[in-house]
Amino acid sequence: MGYVQHLSKDKKLAKIIGKDLHQLKMRKNIPLRLMAGIMSQQLSTKVAEVIFKRFLKLFHGKEPRPQQVLDTASEILRAIGLSNAKVSYIKNVAAFCIEQGITDKKLMKLTNEEVIELLVQIKGVGRWTVEMLLMFSLGREDVFAVDDLGIQQAMTAIYKLDPSDKKAMKEQMLKISSRWSPYRTYACIHLWRWKDV
Repeated sequence: MGYVQHLSKDKKLAKIIGKDLHQLKMRKNIPLRLMAGIMSQQLSTKVAEVIFKRFLKLFHGKEPRPQQVLDTASEILRAIGLSNAKVSYIKNVAAFCIEQGITDKKLMKLTNEEVIELLVQIKGVGRWTVEMLLMFSLGREDVFAVDDLGIQQAMTAIYKLDPSDKKAMKEQMLKISSRWSPYRTYACIHLWRWKDV
């Protein structure tokens, strides 16, 4: 993996890159991945998986298109364990994807910042949600999630940053992470893994 050599130039980061390397994958049906991202917000991975399975069951185990989601009654979506807010956000995603003609192909042609600018226009979709989409659905190698709590905690511990001043901490995080480019996604993955051990 080409990224290990590059990231290992950062001696502190080198210490946490284990043997278990990560390969990013491109996933299909990006609008659905964005909906899944909203469903999983503030939930454990386990609970999020259960809800997503229930969601797919509504469509006989097949991945729905945005129009099918839009046509599903809100009560039915609430019945699988989604809050009112999440139901409306998911429908917002579906409506936006239809209106804007958003397809996997269209998103693949855009830069990371262009994808973020486009998708944060949707009510209920923040920068962090789009960054996760870029990393884990579009397979982009150079995304840095500065607002992610896990990344903040890991970098605070490893680089001895002061978390009391959030603005200054984020500036330091961005400065440190700029050395990891063009493989910042992989750095994030190893920081999350280190924190979860």
